[in-house]
Amino acid sequence: MLPSAVGIAISPLPLIAVILMLATPNGRTNGIAFAAGWTAALALTTAALVLLGSGADASSGDDTPATWASWLKLALGLLFALLAVKQFTGRPRDGQETQAPGWMKAIDQFTPAKAAALSAALAVANPKNLVLVVGGALAIAGSTAGTGGKTVAAVLMVLIASLCTTVPLAVYLSGGQRAATTLDSWKAWMSAHNAAIMTVVLAVLGAKYIGDAISALT
Repeated sequence: MLPSAVGIAISPLPLIAVILMLATPNGRTNGIAFAAGWTAALALTTAALVLLGSGADASSGDDTPATWASWLKLALGLLFALLAVKQFTGRPRDGQETQAPGWMKAIDQFTPAKAAALSAALAVANPKNLVLVVGGALAIAGSTAGTGGKTVAAVLMVLIASLCTTVPLAVYLSGGQRAATTLDSWKAWMSAHNAAIMTVVLAVLGAKYIGDAISALT
């Protein structure tokens, strides 16, 4: 589950969103609500998918995933590869600025409830993140670990995947006046390299999932 968790954690969009939210007049309250909504949405989705996969016998019992789980992993790998190509071909060209989503312009008027709802939507309604969550949960469900081991793995996955929101929040709460400068530099770098980051992440995940699936099926 580690590649999926890391892939979610380095997604530029939630990191940029939480940094913008922390810069608003209600930054502290909205930032906490955003991070909490993100973590809760990931936790509920991951738990549901792990329970569903475990109930469907995603593991064959001999330390290998079930055949259906391997085919699903192959499909996810191909989807990652297609998303990587889409991300690369849709990248901004030299001199072309990336258009920010409309909700970013209204972020100053967000309430804590809206901040939490936005983060939950970005966590599990975003197609790339949802595929990553499914892939990580499938890896946990397909293991031969017991209930305790799967629970620990699911918790670790959620904690790692939430770093994109919790780390900026921690910097903001503990960084004093220098926090704004640090967060602005992170936002600028992630905005400039968004396409490159996600292309590499999706391509690596696609190669790994396809390779794992072919190895298990053959």
